[in-house]
Amino acid sequence: MVYQHVRDGRFQRSLSLISALSSFVSGLEVAYEHYKGSYSNLIMYSPVILSGVVTGAACCAFFSRRAAENVLRVTSAITLADGIIGFGFHIRGIQRKPGGWRLPITNIIMGPPIFAPLLFGTAAYLGFMASYLRREEDSKYGHIRYSGWRRELNEGRFQKHLAAVAALWTLFSGAEAWYSHYKSRFRIWAQWTPLVISPIQLAACIGAIFSERIARKMLPATSVITMANGGMGFFYHVRGIVRRPGGAKTWLYNILYGPPVFAPLLFAACGFLGVLASALRREKR
Repeated sequence: MVYQHVRDGRFQRSLSLISALSSFVSGLEVAYEHYKGSYSNLIMYSPVILSGVVTGAACCAFFSRRAAENVLRVTSAITLADGIIGFGFHIRGIQRKPGGWRLPITNIIMGPPIFAPLLFGTAAYLGFMASYLRREEDSKYGHIRYSGWRRELNEGRFQKHLAAVAALWTLFSGAEAWYSHYKSRFRIWAQWTPLVISPIQLAACIGAIFSERIARKMLPATSVITMANGGMGFFYHVRGIVRRPGGAKTWLYNILYGPPVFAPLLFAACGFLGVLASALRREKR
């Protein structure tokens, strides 16, 4: 039944809940990353505030169709725009470091995480997408209210589109994992795993754009592996925090200055997008 609902585009309430959870987690991640930057710029508060707004809007969308089609859609679009603006500020932050872009590797590694604002937009993208879907309780052959790409979303026909988005997110998340683990000099073998898996997942996502067979066969397999790896990474990051001096007694300090605890879950989100894409129907055009 769940699979059929996804194929028909009737999973608005479920995706709204997933968007709410994703927004809450990514908001926590941004909050303490910007805390380490002392909130030196007022715009650093914007993703923290917007993540809470999207979380609330997505929860309301679970109970109300009107909230999904209005409040969630608008707040998600604003949050996506904020992520793009944040990407620009992170690029500027790298440019302002000594040497600027003449020392790209050093300054990208030591500067603000360049792709983090785009990854922050994952939850907002899911919320925006959910706003055009149908409710689980709707009839399979309900009234068509949209045209063009909105109609394809409404009918669950956006496999190639979502595969392309999953490819971009995988690229960004893999790059984030690379320079985050590079800073710690790849102390344990598990830090290499997202760097091995991300190009495989990227290839599957790109292949799914051009081939329905890859979308149905290869993409779900690589996506499940990606999700499992993100879950494993979350365990290792929690363990790294607990093993810091003071352990759980100084949990707040260790979360702030230990490994980014929720970052592996953003990598797992790339796998979730892939699994979702594999279950959808392809566009008519």
